[in-house]
Formats: sequence, structure tokens, C-alpha cells
Amino acid sequence: MTSDPINMREENKKVRVMDTIQAVKNRILRLCEEHGLTINALATLSALPPSSVKNILYGKSQNPKLLTIKMICDGLGITLGEFFNTSEFNNLEQEVK
Repeated sequence: MTSDPINMREENKKVRVMDTIQAVKNRILRLCEEHGLTINALATLSALPPSSVKNILYGKSQNPKLLTIKMICDGLGITLGEFFNTSEFNNLEQEVK
């Protein structure tokens, strides 16, 4: 890391964003496991192309749209609140300080 405060904030911001992205990935994978679904089955239930879900899970999509997450929730029969109401999301650091 650098000693320049502006660059340090940018590097720290990147780390926090990665934590948020990882939390989304983890939640989708955990929900698939809980529902006994493959990624392709989840995509089908969610009316999404499998590539959309895979892009989130494999890191190609670094900023998934809320609408995509909503469609995943709809496919699973859960609300956005249920998707995000986990300790992993509740304990994320604030992105803007």
C-alpha cells in the first residue's frame, strides 16, 4: 500500500466493494444450496440467462443490477429484504465515509 492518503482511501474502497460483491455471491450460492438448485436451475426459475447468474458468481459482473437480484429473489419466492437480511450484509462496512 501507499502512504498517500487519497490512494489509501481508494484502495480501501476497492476492498470494501469486493466484500459486498463477495457477500452477494455467497448469498446466491447459499440460497441455491438451501433450495437444492443448480446455477442453471436458478437462472431458469428467475427468467434469466444462465450467463447472467454465472457472471455474478464468477466475478465477471462486479456490479450486478438490483433488478437482476430481484429476479433471482422472485425465482426463489423470497423478497429483497430476505435476500439482504443476513449477518454478512448487516456487518458490511459503510462504503462512503
